[in-house]
Amino acid sequence: MGYLIDAVQLTNEHSLSTLVENRTAFSFDSCEMNVFETHQKALNVNLVFNDFVLTSMLQGKKVMKLDSKPRFDYLPGESVIVAPGENMEIDFPEAASGNPTQCIALEISRDLIKSTMDLLNEYHPKVMQSESWMIDSKTFHLINNMQLADTINRMLKISRYEEGKSKDIIIDLTLKEMLVRLMQTQARIIFEKDYKALSAKNPLANAIYYIKSNLDKKLEMEHIANKACMSRAGFFKKFKEELGVTPAQYILQQRLKRAKHLLEHTDYSVSQICYYSGFENLSHFITVFKKQFENSPGQYRSNIA
Repeated sequence: MGYLIDAVQLTNEHSLSTLVENRTAFSFDSCEMNVFETHQKALNVNLVFNDFVLTSMLQGKKVMKLDSKPRFDYLPGESVIVAPGENMEIDFPEAASGNPTQCIALEISRDLIKSTMDLLNEYHPKVMQSESWMIDSKTFHLINNMQLADTINRMLKISRYEEGKSKDIIIDLTLKEMLVRLMQTQARIIFEKDYKALSAKNPLANAIYYIKSNLDKKLEMEHIANKACMSRAGFFKKFKEELGVTPAQYILQQRLKRAKHLLEHTDYSVSQICYYSGFENLSHFITVFKKQFENSPGQYRSNIA
């Protein structure tokens, strides 16, 4: 499950204009924040926006279909990007008065998206000169990471609570950060999916391939940077820019991911899993695992059983 977006206080039932996709909107110069609530079961509800939209589930469950794409379950901890003019066909199979569905839809002006990408392409170009910063419409269903969820949460809070003449300026600055986090999130998904194929031509993908192939060993940052044909400082800078996390943070995430997989699918002891995942200290492994998954490795395995 991805990082959750904070739920918004539900509208009083007596104030609802409709029980299906009741909308509360907060409008600004460069975007519009919409909070949708559905308080009864409904099928085949259609919704279209004129501009690019980032949606995030707050509570409940939807089943969505976007134009020619197959249907998918849409749950809290996830976000979906929707292209301008793309039709959303939505089912609410579990919505009820005591179990409403709540979702936000942030509609963003094309001018602000373009200016943000132009700024990144000019001052922080991609490692591959043939590539540019852009929102990938194919990578549309996202599991929220901490960075993306944090900026979405701040956008929601600013929309609802910020006052004063500077509100639109604060919205624009946070919105630009959120777009950067969105593109970094997409880049990580693409690298995770295709790092082997990309490793032959993309220096960062080659470094990721090396990391994933050697998680159980001690990884020296200098050696990883060499795999990307960069200096240590240059590698750190480009990795953080394009993927949104430092190389050390990425390695830790990958080691925890491997440990979780081994707990789920093997009978190895916690100590064995600790070392097979590249952790050198059992106490440290237990601490970081519990921080990430809210259970110790032993508790996590017991819960699965």
